[in-house]
Amino acid sequence: MAGAENGGSGSGSGSDLVLLDVFGSPYAQRVRIALAEKGLAYERAEEDLAAKSDLLRRSNPAHGGKVPVLLHAGRPVCESLIILEYLEEAFPATPPLLPADPYARARARFWAEYAGRAHHCGKRLWLRRDDGEAAEPEPEARAELLAVLRALDAELGGREFFGGEAFGFVDVAAAPFAAWFLTYERHGRFDVVEECPGLAAWAARCARRDSVAANVYPPEKVYQLVLEYRQWVLGPK
Repeated sequence: MAGAENGGSGSGSGSDLVLLDVFGSPYAQRVRIALAEKGLAYERAEEDLAAKSDLLRRSNPAHGGKVPVLLHAGRPVCESLIILEYLEEAFPATPPLLPADPYARARARFWAEYAGRAHHCGKRLWLRRDDGEAAEPEPEARAELLAVLRALDAELGGREFFGGEAFGFVDVAAAPFAAWFLTYERHGRFDVVEECPGLAAWAARCARRDSVAANVYPPEKVYQLVLEYRQWVLGPK
């Protein structure tokens, strides 16, 4: 398979897994982090979203070939959080990401979904034509993003990770977006450390984790990619 590579050392229990993704996608990063945490071996196939493969289009026709898609024995599983839950059920012998208690599992699913709001709110800040150095941030988008970050900070509640001492489901889901904090700060004119000190400390802990460091771009790289994307979409200032 073109562009395929080994991802994750694993014990071989996931050797029939193939991940169709784009490295820079935070949603695809969720899946790669989960696979690394579970020690599952897999093949990775980098997709070109400007020229999607027939395999990707066939595997996720409902969304026109959106990544990530996990193929397990040739059968596709789509959407990052659904893939994470599938890995929990399909490979129960691997280290769990979700807690055992049903209520705690429900809360983890809720906050994993909620964490994605940061990405949507943040995009409204950095993808605007008048976002020059002298321009003020869009106030509604800035307020909504800060509300999301503060809610996550409150839920974290000073713990090491969202599930407590163990890196788990919510951390896997949210860690890729932590790499975007620098971009949010520069376009929203705020400081995550000042606004959400617990969340900022959590982001730093996640960045030092092997599964995250190997699968997520560093914040400055994310910021530079955002600038390139802005220029491609909006044109020069």
